[in-house]
Amino acid sequence: MTVTVDLSGRVVVVTGGTRGVGAGIARAFLEAGAEVVVCARRPPDEPVTADGRTARFVPLDLRDPGSVDAFFARVKDDCGRLDTLVNNAGGTPFRLLADGGAARHARVLELNLTTPLTASLAAYEVMRDQETGGSILMIGSVSGGRPSPGTAAYGAAKAGLDSLARSMAVEWAPAVRVNTLVLGMVRTELSHLHYGDDAGIAAVGRTVPAGRLAEPCEVGDACVFLSSERAAYITGASLLVHGGGERPAFLDAATVNRDQDMATSSPPSSSSPSPSTANKES
Repeated sequence: MTVTVDLSGRVVVVTGGTRGVGAGIARAFLEAGAEVVVCARRPPDEPVTADGRTARFVPLDLRDPGSVDAFFARVKDDCGRLDTLVNNAGGTPFRLLADGGAARHARVLELNLTTPLTASLAAYEVMRDQETGGSILMIGSVSGGRPSPGTAAYGAAKAGLDSLARSMAVEWAPAVRVNTLVLGMVRTELSHLHYGDDAGIAAVGRTVPAGRLAEPCEVGDACVFLSSERAAYITGASLLVHGGGERPAFLDAATVNRDQDMATSSPPSSSSPSPSTANKES
């Protein structure tokens, strides 16, 4: 039996939905039949499309609360409703704590924690009065649950985002469901900024038990599920979308059982990622 999710008639907003993971999420919702609005500070290099349908782009600086409120009011006026908000916008450059200065790190915290809060508050005002309520999805990261040298402020923000989502899920129930997708490494056009050339990207992929990095469309599929009626009883949850996480370093460092462990855990060559690009950030 083939199980499909039909989101026809639903309205979805994806922040940072013009490229990378965000564009993959937007395409998945388009394929499910939803009306999709993507926002970012700059327009996409090319329209975000899928199945002959195109996501609508609206420019927005998420750091401006007034503009955010006006954006969601416009979505309600133009589309009549808002069913799902995906807080995807975010990211960080590699910068050691001592090299950045407090102001630089604060900007990373603002982008990855404060702006999702701002957008969620505005979206809630639209969703709370709808008979069907709504769904808010936070795009989190494994960086929020482990040390993240070079991206420490980003990791701290993602940890806070997961906590924020759990509190929202309690305060806004039952009208609005709030969940977090905890992402591992995802192949995007910006992968080389974090993992280097093709050989580096392939080597990083081999550290994942699944044997490769995620594709943006796979993150999108998880978002479609969590926003659908098939996930109607799921709220306050954190869904790991990380291919099994990362292979523990001690397994390679140990001098016993290594050959046996490698034989049972190494992915087949066919599952290794083809030369491509990826992005650590959501």
